Amino acid sequence: MNAAPISTPAPARVTPSRPTGPLRVGVVGYGLAGSVFHAPLVSATDGLVLDTVVTSDPGRQDQVREAYPDVRIAASAQELWDRSPALDLIVVASPNRTHVPLATAALEAGIPVVVDKPLAATAAEARELADLAERTGTFLSVFQNRRWDNDFLTLRRLLADGELGEVQRFESRFERWRPQLKGGWRESGAPEEIGGLLYDLGSHVVDQALVLFGPAVRVYAETDVRRPGAEADDDTFIAVTHAGGVRSHLYVSATTAQLGPRFRVLGSRAGWVKYGLDPQEAALREGHRPGDGTPWGEEPEHMWGRLGSGESPLTGGGTPVATAAGDYPAYYAAVAAALREGGPAPVTAREAAQCLEVLEAARISSRDGVTVEL
Repeated sequence: MNAAPISTPAPARVTPSRPTGPLRVGVVGYGLAGSVFHAPLVSATDGLVLDTVVTSDPGRQDQVREAYPDVRIAASAQELWDRSPALDLIVVASPNRTHVPLATAALEAGIPVVVDKPLAATAAEARELADLAERTGTFLSVFQNRRWDNDFLTLRRLLADGELGEVQRFESRFERWRPQLKGGWRESGAPEEIGGLLYDLGSHVVDQALVLFGPAVRVYAETDVRRPGAEADDDTFIAVTHAGGVRSHLYVSATTAQLGPRFRVLGSRAGWVKYGLDPQEAALREGHRPGDGTPWGEEPEHMWGRLGSGESPLTGGGTPVATAAGDYPAYYAAVAAALREGGPAPVTAREAAQCLEVLEAARISSRDGVTVEL
């Protein structure tokens, strides 16, 4: 794959706690994560400037030149370490196997860093990075954009308002119909690649469940490899029991011919059902950008979820609930504020470690056919 080479960092430097002027950002990797999410969102954030993109692939270098004519292009991460005093933030958007080495290099160089999910392969590695960030006094955050999905923000509002009563079961589905393999490291079965849906989409649905309902105490999972020629899991179910008693049933799949609801949340007072994915990723893929005049993160009324009891939303039961606008730009706005003002990271490495604990338990559960106590 076209991952940026991993190099030894330059000597550590002290990062100003309150930088002045635009914050200069280097993005490592220009595949899906770098080109669709990080580079566009960084460029759209007040106070951040996309300074450098690292990719060794000539085709992707041409794409960077076309999209961002004034941005530097580097063929390896070493060029970032050589220029570290000129950069205020590095974003690691390269393949999963590079996340820990590149994040470690950035932290040891004293450069604030954002790492795309999953932060690491294990909770232990995530905690080691959190410890390193604390020892060096360097900012570290994990990109979990799905905390700013429109449906997730709507559900948080419903929970805060008590509309559902006491939640008993949370169902979350991130399903796709992709019967043909696409190839690449995301579908690799090599352990070092950290591929498969458990660590890809599973990182999102588990993180959302933990944010909503707190720590997990018990995990059961079924991970399957369905498609001919596939090496990594492409159809996975995870059941999480939270310390507060809520049960989360989480589904991630590339083999779902009929998609289920994105969320179904059942409480003592009412339930809420929501179909369809947040529109922000599709908008970014189509070249739209926050602030370009297009209504951002909004969806039409016919896509709103329905709140009620005893009736199916498919037959018009329940009351339509206006979906909040999705807000991916809020993540990098929070990063910029934290770097300038010394505030907390919008998503921390220790939160990522809690998510990875569940993912590791899910892998063990599926392999051994057991329920794992945390």
